[in-house]
Amino acid sequence: MIRNKLLITGSLVLALTSVRAQFVYDYLRAADAYYKKGDYYSASQYYAKYLATNSSKPHGDYNPYAVVVKNTKKGDVPADAKQTAWYHLAESYRLLSYTAKAADAYKEVLNFDNNAYPLARYYYGQCLRALQEYDQSEKVFTHFLEVYTTEDSYTISAKKEIANLKFIQAQLSRSDSRWFTVKKEKAPFNTEGATYAPVWAANNILLFTSTKPDSSAGKGGVFVNRIYKAVYNDSAGVAVSLSDLPTSKGNQGVVSFTPDGGTVFLTRWTVVGGKKLSAIYISRRSGDSWTAPVALDSTVNGVSYSAQQPFVMPDGKTLLFSSDRPGGQGGFDLWKADLDTAGSVSNVVNLGEAINTADDEVAPYFHAPSNRLVFSSNGRVGMGGFDFFYSENKNGSWTTPVNFGYPVNSVRDDLYFVSRGDSKNILSDVLLSSDRWGDCCLELLHLTKAHPIKHVAGVVIDCRDNTPLPNIRLNVVDTINHIALYDRTTAADGTYSFALDDYKPLKIVAAGENYTSDSVHFIAPPNVDDDTATVGICLTKYVPAVGESMVINNVYFEFDKAKLLDSSFASLDHIVALLNENPHMYVEIGAHTDNKGGEKYNDKLSQRRAQSVVAYFVSKGVEKDRLWSKGYGASKPVAPNTNPDGSDNPEGRQQNRRVEFTVLKN
Repeated sequence: MIRNKLLITGSLVLALTSVRAQFVYDYLRAADAYYKKGDYYSASQYYAKYLATNSSKPHGDYNPYAVVVKNTKKGDVPADAKQTAWYHLAESYRLLSYTAKAADAYKEVLNFDNNAYPLARYYYGQCLRALQEYDQSEKVFTHFLEVYTTEDSYTISAKKEIANLKFIQAQLSRSDSRWFTVKKEKAPFNTEGATYAPVWAANNILLFTSTKPDSSAGKGGVFVNRIYKAVYNDSAGVAVSLSDLPTSKGNQGVVSFTPDGGTVFLTRWTVVGGKKLSAIYISRRSGDSWTAPVALDSTVNGVSYSAQQPFVMPDGKTLLFSSDRPGGQGGFDLWKADLDTAGSVSNVVNLGEAINTADDEVAPYFHAPSNRLVFSSNGRVGMGGFDFFYSENKNGSWTTPVNFGYPVNSVRDDLYFVSRGDSKNILSDVLLSSDRWGDCCLELLHLTKAHPIKHVAGVVIDCRDNTPLPNIRLNVVDTINHIALYDRTTAADGTYSFALDDYKPLKIVAAGENYTSDSVHFIAPPNVDDDTATVGICLTKYVPAVGESMVINNVYFEFDKAKLLDSSFASLDHIVALLNENPHMYVEIGAHTDNKGGEKYNDKLSQRRAQSVVAYFVSKGVEKDRLWSKGYGASKPVAPNTNPDGSDNPEGRQQNRRVEFTVLKN
């Protein structure tokens, strides 16, 4: 009896084990089928069930930075079914942008400690970067380059990722980040699904593309990409509805209008076997409705490649778009085509290597006020994923693209940009799409950047000993428009400052008593986003040549006497310093008067005043035998003492009453 019970129990265990094994197999088979079809969401669900049911771990904890001795080549060690399931799960999560889940799954793949899936380490590094684990990400990419021996696009990309990580950390410490505000748009924009590709159709009408659930879409169309319209009403807020553009049962979005609003270009696409194939369509306004969209001809579209993301330039004569058509730099490139008034396109031309890379350039947008082409690229050093770059058209050529940096860009994907900013500040009012805060999908964000007043500041010093120089006069000139902007005098500590609406090419001319005038040219600091730029200026003491005379300004005497007033000492001390710095210099101190009073009287008064100045210099330590005094009276006027009509000329007399310094020997 006991034996029979044991047999029955054993049979039940075997049966249950067999049923369990069948469920596990069915999960794996279903997951593989969905994976091959490109249905990564369904595949991830079944791989997760399979791995949860088959949860034993024949491997130890993984150290992602441990050195692997053997060479790594694609497929050099076969994987078992469980490792393959982990890899397919990781890939599914990555392609669905479930970054945190993808990172965990890639780590499980690497826990098997073989080389069956060498790219798992590469993608693991990408996930860590997206999760802002920068130090760990850099270690993983460095390890990948140590063990991955194949020279291909992945090694190139891994090196770029390491450069990206250094760029990221520099951007996160930007001094101007306080001027930015980035907010996620709330419902009715960002709900479940993706929301992206904003386009201003009018001042208060925004079109965008979204996969937001829509019960009116019918069976099978709940998560299809559709074009929506947002109408801004001051009293009622924002109302969102499906656009009045032609709808489609399939995916469509990313629109662009001609300047007159009468023609629209849009993208339609299908996904077959995991491969997306897109084409650009055109529709024309007909009364209150639109004509059925028609695909552009083979000039733009092709059966073996995609064309997408149209953008009509402000003049209506050029259509920009992204395509992986043959003849480009690699991946998706930006192209342009001539556009006539009927909407026909011709003469498709690649924007060239100045813009395009071997990777992807997508989502073109042109901001007319600033003359900037804005696009997204994953082929240049940046924050990671797709970043926004801008380029200016100068003399028919595009300048080297510049990364907008943080926080315009993030460590995730940043695509689709539209600005209502002006020529001075393209970032003052921006809508963009990014998955930086989303679990899976692009979301609509609003970004603003204040435009702070720019300050130029500095200090004027003596070139010889770096002593700050007060009372130096500064003239600031706009060298583009040749306009004098500021007239400043340095403070007691030699400092100065002035403000500008924006940085511009300037010439700053500095001049001071007993110093040689000098000028510096200023364009902008290395980081034009800094709100303060420092420009230092040094001046050289003026040394007059033998025979050269100069007026010692601000030398005053008591009325009708030779006694120096205290207000003269500052100017005289400059001459003392000059004589001390030039110990071989011999000088004459000449005093002059106006023509009031008799000739002999003026000669004697001027002589006594010259002697007073010499006596002051001697009191300050200057050797007496280096100094001569000479009174010239009124014999050498530099300005008329009277006007042509015989009236008195006070200004002229003031100039004639002076003390001069003449070099006799040096």
